[in-house]
Amino acid sequence: MTPDLQEKSFAPRKGMTDVEIAATITEILAQATLEEKVAMMSGHGVFRQFKESGNRWGAHPYRAGGGCERLGVPALYFTDGPRGVARGDSTCFPSLMARGASFDPDLERRVGEAMAIEARAQGCNLSGAVCVNLLRHPAWGRAQETYGEDTFHVGVMGSALAQGLQTHNVVATVKHFALNSIENTRFKVNVLCDDRTMREVYLPHFKAILDAGCASVMSAYNKWNGEYCGQNRTLLTDILRNEWGFDGFVHSDWVRGVYHPYGAAAGLDVENPEPIHFGSKLVEAVRSGAIEPEVVNRACRRILTTLYRFAAAEDPLPHYGADLVACPAHTSLAREAAEKSAVLLENDGVLPFKAASVKTLAVLGRLAAIENTGDHGSSRVRPPYVITPLQGLTEYLRDARIVTGDESDLAGAQAAAAAGDAVVVIVGTTRRDEGEYIPADVSLGAEEGGSGLAIGGDRDSLDLAPEQIALIETAARSGKPMVVVIVSGSAIMTEVWREQANAILQVFYNGMEGGAALSRLLFGDVSPAGRLPFSVARDARDYPHFDRTATEITYGPYHGYTLFDRAGSVARYPFGHGLSYARFIYRALKVRRTAGAIEATVSIRNDGSIAADEVAQLYVSPPGRSVERPARLLKGFQRLSLAPGETKTIRLHVPLDGLRWWNPSSRSWALESGRYVIRIGGSSAPDALIAAEISL
Repeated sequence: MTPDLQEKSFAPRKGMTDVEIAATITEILAQATLEEKVAMMSGHGVFRQFKESGNRWGAHPYRAGGGCERLGVPALYFTDGPRGVARGDSTCFPSLMARGASFDPDLERRVGEAMAIEARAQGCNLSGAVCVNLLRHPAWGRAQETYGEDTFHVGVMGSALAQGLQTHNVVATVKHFALNSIENTRFKVNVLCDDRTMREVYLPHFKAILDAGCASVMSAYNKWNGEYCGQNRTLLTDILRNEWGFDGFVHSDWVRGVYHPYGAAAGLDVENPEPIHFGSKLVEAVRSGAIEPEVVNRACRRILTTLYRFAAAEDPLPHYGADLVACPAHTSLAREAAEKSAVLLENDGVLPFKAASVKTLAVLGRLAAIENTGDHGSSRVRPPYVITPLQGLTEYLRDARIVTGDESDLAGAQAAAAAGDAVVVIVGTTRRDEGEYIPADVSLGAEEGGSGLAIGGDRDSLDLAPEQIALIETAARSGKPMVVVIVSGSAIMTEVWREQANAILQVFYNGMEGGAALSRLLFGDVSPAGRLPFSVARDARDYPHFDRTATEITYGPYHGYTLFDRAGSVARYPFGHGLSYARFIYRALKVRRTAGAIEATVSIRNDGSIAADEVAQLYVSPPGRSVERPARLLKGFQRLSLAPGETKTIRLHVPLDGLRWWNPSSRSWALESGRYVIRIGGSSAPDALIAAEISL
């Protein structure tokens, strides 16, 4: 190495072409030592930063790969999601499950842009916000961190978020690759899943998001068929790289994402947050001949190519200042997301309330008065303020009287309900009931073995707490119009108490502006238009087997609405369900085959007296003669706004590639010939759909 080359800086510059980037990286790899290259394959300094912050996750941008100071090579700096940027006092959006209920990819793209702007303003260029593991069972502790149970829906929403993030040159990470949907045993559970199930159910949304341009992947903690996902060659190389053609980088989930240096040879490029199994162990493995030097060079090229492409791209904004963090435009977007996400499960006509008729409103439940935006694990966002349901209703009804009570004093709650013209009961879950599970021995280097993060985990029941059910029953005895508002990460069983409520509204964890959004929804300033991104059962036994202590479990091809259809079970609230203050009529469905797709057109009329949004959903029933298939699958959706009396005609395209099934014998995708039924409507419920047929 000559002295002038040793001192040369290879820092990226705006406007570099792909050819220039490739040449620069080739030169970097020629100049860097083995130790320097291996150092680019892990994070650094995170344990120290975490201690210095008093064990506050996200207090710093975390260095997570790349970087070589001697050669002027920049590093990746990580921030978590998906409710917002897990740094500073960032905007707290509704949870991913809430935004999944919006069925609004345009909204999700705008949320992604806002997150990216705030990430850039706080020194980060790598985001872990795109969390898309399927909701196989609603007891999963991190259900709130994904969009729902359906692979097509999750893929569309995740693609929009990734594209929004990358608009502002923040590298988006899709996670956790793959099969990560049990929380308490996530570090060790071995998920047995056959090739066809994997290809048709648990991988398509990942591929859709990567095809949309998402530039990085985070591996999962769990095993797939006996091998940890973070060092699984079949997953990270054979499928991801060789079949899908992914050219970005893969980084591990944090602390326990890899167990051996051979993870690098399997396809893992970055170990985070620190070099525990890479670092000196990987250097020694290369020097001993156990791992080829090209493994390190290949990983560095993937990391640096991605990093330099983003660093060289022109930014949409001239600057990313601190004034953009939780700015009015972003907090307004958080309220819009909360309004669009709420799902009206039941309504006997009591909603919307009329403000002039509510002189006294009873607001009941402990959750009405607390900040409850989701779990306190890695996805935690600390916004500058949170509008609770009680605060939002108090501000909205400035001329009305608000009376309160909660489950700790049922007599007081009954008196409050009796005094009200209407009653709103807030029930559900908090971070203590569900969330990211962090064992005591996962410390991120913190003192005394504690991570400083909240212990959540998988739920042990899908029912409300007994004291919350007692509160609903107590309020119902008042005889006043009563709305039950559910705050939770996924499905809550309602069988025990639903008939006592006049209306049920699920708002999920609805972010920093949730209380303001709730008021506008209850009083009709905006019509609820969220749709369930999961199925709510009448009987918990209708869901797949779930064991939060399992160290081995088999995932089959059916869960959610596909399992309900196969078993003949009737959901209490089916996938895609959601009521409105308007009424929508579907007619004139037409389907035709185009080059490589099915095109469906349908006209939708708002037959109500209020402007409202509708979510049109398209389901395909394949012939199912060559091989068993689900009775129907979601293959298209569109959210649209309609004024009273307005009719709009929409077009939905279903690529034929999306109708293929995986043939494990030939290891290829096959399109079954025969009659396909196309159904479109405002829910997956049979009576909400109109149908047409087409032969392929």
